[in-house]
Amino acid sequence: MQVVVAVAGEENPFSPKAYLIRYWNREIRNDLAKPSFLLSKASPLTATDSAVFAKLAAQNSLATRLPEFCSSAHLLCFPDLAPSLESHDKDSNFVGYNNKNFTNYGTDRTGGSDQFRNYSPGENIPVDSFRRYSRDSTGHDDKFNNYASNGNVVDQSFNTYGTHTTGGTGDFTKYADSVNVPTLRFTSYSDDTNGRDQTFKGYSENANAGDQSFASYAKNGNGAQNQFMGYGTSSNVIGSRFSTYAQTSNGGQDTFTSYGKDTNVPQNTFRNYGDGGNAAVEKFSSYRDQANVGDDSFESYAKGSNAEEISFSNYGKSFNEGTDKFTGYGKGATGQTVGFKIYGVNNTFKEYAKEGVTFGSYTKVSSGPGKPATAMAVSGSLVKKWVEPGKFFRESNLKEGVVMPMPDIKDKMPKRSFLPRAITSKLPFSTSKLGELKKTFNAADNSSMERIMADTLAECERAPSKGETKRCVGSVEDMIDFATSILGRNVVVRTTENVSGSKRNVLIGSVRGINGGQVTQSVSCHQSLFPYLLYYCHSVPKVRVYEADILDPTSKAKINHGVAICHLDTSSWSPTHGAFLALGSSPGRIEVCHWIFENDMTWAVAD
Repeated sequence: MQVVVAVAGEENPFSPKAYLIRYWNREIRNDLAKPSFLLSKASPLTATDSAVFAKLAAQNSLATRLPEFCSSAHLLCFPDLAPSLESHDKDSNFVGYNNKNFTNYGTDRTGGSDQFRNYSPGENIPVDSFRRYSRDSTGHDDKFNNYASNGNVVDQSFNTYGTHTTGGTGDFTKYADSVNVPTLRFTSYSDDTNGRDQTFKGYSENANAGDQSFASYAKNGNGAQNQFMGYGTSSNVIGSRFSTYAQTSNGGQDTFTSYGKDTNVPQNTFRNYGDGGNAAVEKFSSYRDQANVGDDSFESYAKGSNAEEISFSNYGKSFNEGTDKFTGYGKGATGQTVGFKIYGVNNTFKEYAKEGVTFGSYTKVSSGPGKPATAMAVSGSLVKKWVEPGKFFRESNLKEGVVMPMPDIKDKMPKRSFLPRAITSKLPFSTSKLGELKKTFNAADNSSMERIMADTLAECERAPSKGETKRCVGSVEDMIDFATSILGRNVVVRTTENVSGSKRNVLIGSVRGINGGQVTQSVSCHQSLFPYLLYYCHSVPKVRVYEADILDPTSKAKINHGVAICHLDTSSWSPTHGAFLALGSSPGRIEVCHWIFENDMTWAVAD
């Protein structure tokens, strides 16, 4: 446990940090050292700035000084990309480019080629916008290699990309690979084109917890060729939305190869896909194969089309059952050929064409007493993809001398600070006031910031689980209030000391049970993504909390001091929870332990 004392020093007694220390002394009734890891997250605002911004917040006027507010308060705010007046009418070759807004790029070009290599790689909060890219061009080629890979909180948008073009190709290779919390948008992509080819190779593979959307993709196209290869492979909790995809197109061919393979909890939605098309070919090969759970929805798919050929091969063969819904599939179509070969369970077809549709090799599953129905057994290699080794473990692993894998406990969130309570109390914080919050933080419609705020607000407003008490806190004072309301005022907060040992085997040294190792109650706080530092705190009944020295297995030297929590009652957990995938059991049958990750924390009654 970290025990370094944080003192105010020369701090102005009216500053947020000085006030916090006085608040801590008043509310927490013990003489234990104050945790520097928590107090370091307090607002860096000066007393004067805090008063000024609190007044602006009360007047709903923070947006008038947003850049200054974000900088002074150490917040997460996206840059405002104003349209660029630059003209790009010649071949371009960009290497190592980032955070740029391109307006009217490649518009009306005839022939030629533009290439972007290593665009926004490894960036934190990269925001890139391409508006009217290659619009009305003829025979013009666009290539993006290694675009926005390895980024954190990625925001990428293409508006009217390749619209009204004739010929030419658009090629994205390794787009948004291994990114965290991406928001990727293509609006009017290849709309009203003639004979243009679009290819995505390796799109959003290995990504984590994001959303991507294509609106009016290849709509009204003629002879267009669109390919997605390796789309979202091995990604985690990614949502994909395709609206009016290839609608009223003529003679096009759309191919998805290895779409959503090895993914964890994917959410895919296709609306008005191929509706009203003529003589088009739509193919999905290995769609959501070997995925874990997930949901797919096809609404009005190939509805009212003529002579379309549609095929799904190896569709939805998930290890844990997902849900697939087809509404208005091929309805009103003429001369169509629709085939499903080897497709999974939980598929619903409503209002689909009764003729010209074939189903083959439908996966049937069996279940027995105490054994839930699943599509197939999960192999060890796939479990490692979905659940990192060491992320969950049994209580018996917390013994001196045990060698075990440690997951990556490094904090992936953007660095931010708390706001003073005097400011957060004046800011809107509910889904019903999302519009006001968007105005305050200059968040555009359908932007990354809007989604970030909406998702976090929804999680904060979600009804608590059985036996859970929860609260989202945007200040240390609020966190203190919640923890002491559950545990009383004689409390201590702990976190794992550092990230040493992450992603490799470690040796467990001396272990100490908190509160004598007895079954106890704790308050755990986990970071949420929001403009200012926000924690989701919840009471956790029936747990045991441990501290353990973490050693290098070869040298036996101490490299870390970890905090772990063991949940003894898992009866209300989902059967598809990653813990049961990794440990091979089911809700209520085993306890589940995990480390407290960097910048997360757990509160308990002081020993």
